[in-house]
Amino acid sequence: MKGDRVEIVIDAGGTPRTYEVIATKAGRRVEVANRRGLVEVSEVTRSGTAVRTARFMSSRILALVEHPADQPRPAGQRRSAA
Repeated sequence: MKGDRVEIVIDAGGTPRTYEVIATKAGRRVEVANRRGLVEVSEVTRSGTAVRTARFMSSRILALVEHPADQPRPAGQRRSAA
């Protein structure tokens, strides 16, 4: 879903570096796969084609945080006043 993003913090020889993969267009989503010591983060279209892929060694990853996009409220629903 547009707005999904994954934030990856990597140990780069003493200093952490931060990378982000963001679903940039409507209908795209971000997928995370853990394979053979690598973590692969991809922006994927509706049909399953990877548009952009980032690969990181799992031993270097300090943090991997998934930020889902805000879900729109259905029409007619209001936020409760609490």
